Amino acid sequence: MAEKAAGGVQSVERVFELLELITDAGGDVTLSELSSSTDLPLPTIHRLLRTLVTLGYIRQLPNRRYALGPRLIRLGEGANKQLGALARPQLKSLVDRLGETSNMAVLDSDMVIYVAQVPSLHSMRMFTEVGRRAHTHDTGVGKAILAQLDDEAVRGIVSRTGMPTPTPKSIGDIDALLADLKLIRERGYSIDEEEQELGVRCFAMAVPNAPTPTAISVSGPVSRVDKSFADRAVPLLREAAQAISDEFNQN
Repeated sequence: MAEKAAGGVQSVERVFELLELITDAGGDVTLSELSSSTDLPLPTIHRLLRTLVTLGYIRQLPNRRYALGPRLIRLGEGANKQLGALARPQLKSLVDRLGETSNMAVLDSDMVIYVAQVPSLHSMRMFTEVGRRAHTHDTGVGKAILAQLDDEAVRGIVSRTGMPTPTPKSIGDIDALLADLKLIRERGYSIDEEEQELGVRCFAMAVPNAPTPTAISVSGPVSRVDKSFADRAVPLLREAAQAISDEFNQN
């Protein structure tokens, strides 16, 4: 558990510790698994869980495991909107300087969800919408996020979601994906090379030290988003990702 805040309310700290432990475990746990992951006394864990179940923030499954509850969805949607609002000025700057659509996405339940977008003024552009969910293995933002995780975590994600191939250029097996992620880690950014949509290329970069795995991207037709575009875009993406990170960590 993170170090307790000075002057913090202990019961509140304990509640969030349990919620974070359940999240880190993949979304559902047993009482004994929680007990082995924290120093909290078992009766305290049970009491807090019972309260959270009553409030709808945790639910108990038929197999007696505890899972994150539906009321957290509303909080998460609100947080995603706030993350998008914080990032929007940087995304707009990318569009102003590069002329192509910029997006921000976060990892949510093994998928990426787009939380902010500033569209290009061009008539021919990528039409991803805010709120859209997509796989991680065939999107620029998704691969930028996966590259921040270890190979075991990546294997877990794709084993749960599968690896559909929306275009002939999509990556369809785990070994090829892990090889691509190794390259992404080395160069610091990902490329969606017509893997999500034929004719569209995307450059993406993870936001460092974000509160949840997050990435930003610029995308457009391959006729405009070429090698010379990449030479201009990558430094600007890095600058924007750091600025968004700084903004997150001031709040």
